[in-house]
Amino acid sequence: MAVQSVLDAQSNDSSFKDIWDELSWRGLIAISTDADQLRAALNQGQLTYYCGFDPTAPSLHLGNLVQLLVMRRLQLAGHKPIALIGGATGLIGDPKPTSERTLNTKETVAAWVEKLGAQAKRFLSFEGANAASLANNLDWTSSMSAIDFLRDVGKHYRVGKMLSKDAVSARLNSDAGISFTEFSYQILQGMDFLELYRRNNCLLQIGGSDQWGNLTSGTDLIHKVEGKSAHILATPLITDSEGKKFGKSEGNAIWLDAEFTSPYAFYQFWLNVEDSNAINLLKVFTFLSRDEISNLEAQLAAEPHLRAAQKRLALEVTTLVHSAEAANAAIAASAALFGQGDIEGIDALTLSAALKELPNATAKAGDSIVQLLVDTGLVASLSAGRRAIAEGGVYVNNQKVVDEDGVLGELIHGQFAVLRRGKKTLAGIFAN
Repeated sequence: MAVQSVLDAQSNDSSFKDIWDELSWRGLIAISTDADQLRAALNQGQLTYYCGFDPTAPSLHLGNLVQLLVMRRLQLAGHKPIALIGGATGLIGDPKPTSERTLNTKETVAAWVEKLGAQAKRFLSFEGANAASLANNLDWTSSMSAIDFLRDVGKHYRVGKMLSKDAVSARLNSDAGISFTEFSYQILQGMDFLELYRRNNCLLQIGGSDQWGNLTSGTDLIHKVEGKSAHILATPLITDSEGKKFGKSEGNAIWLDAEFTSPYAFYQFWLNVEDSNAINLLKVFTFLSRDEISNLEAQLAAEPHLRAAQKRLALEVTTLVHSAEAANAAIAASAALFGQGDIEGIDALTLSAALKELPNATAKAGDSIVQLLVDTGLVASLSAGRRAIAEGGVYVNNQKVVDEDGVLGELIHGQFAVLRRGKKTLAGIFAN
């Protein structure tokens, strides 16, 4: 099933009569400009809004998915989205709290603009009265001279206020400091909002709460230049169990591109979320109704060991980002690895992705199974490996190993084998 079809099937228009209430219930409002005014604007008629995505990597990630789904929810409520891919701002990169970004070549950034634009398009509708559109801020910056930029835009910014932005102040107090290039990022983002306001009557920008300083740059600029008010809606950061936000700068990004995070690994990420996070993530990342989520919350409380909430979360989001087929393949692979299905029936790509998530070793047909138990770390020694086999607790491709001197047979797809000790301890074998 295509992503757009999934979005349509999962969405329930009746729950979006008051989109502010819907976003609030789903925990998607961390901070905004005047809440009453923004709520009224969202309920009074069609509003054009935008979110920016910088091409500082060849794929969007989980944090970007939050914004894409907020955009979709707003679009279902009748509002008109603009997905801005930052061909200009991506050449600079917004300031990280710790260090200067490595600048990518113009050719690399241009290629990533295309990739990110294609990804963003999968989550929005480009048809109808509130059809989405794509924008690239390189379109209005590439022909602007430095003098024009300083006179027409930079003139409206005060250095003292720019220094007070969280990302800037953090860098100023670090050993790395901050370059003038990254210091100027907030001006470029502010100019984006002004340009979209002028071109499209865009009155709302959304983004993560960690971007608040950059977000307010746009509303301030519109007020100074046009004498008008515009709105911002910032979502809470999605963090891991240690409180770190998911993203490439933190080294824990969950990518939307299957090349960087396989559908199997993507599914496992959602399946393994903690009970305390499962319901909140269902609200943020799925289009399930309040009743459906309430029922899953009750199941989680009554029978947490069944992990019904996590299973539904993993199914819904993997289907949304990849496909129903990819989600079902991940489910089948998970079952087969633990002896509840046919390992040989798993396609090579899914099986390879699954085994890469495990301790693994390389081998060929005829290699000692006892040695492979040691090589993969499933046992500490050869004697421990023989003992595990003698006790009946070792399996290769879900077949019990009965001979302590047993050897590896033919590999699945000529490339893989699954080594298991007991019910839950797994390792992958790859052909050498």
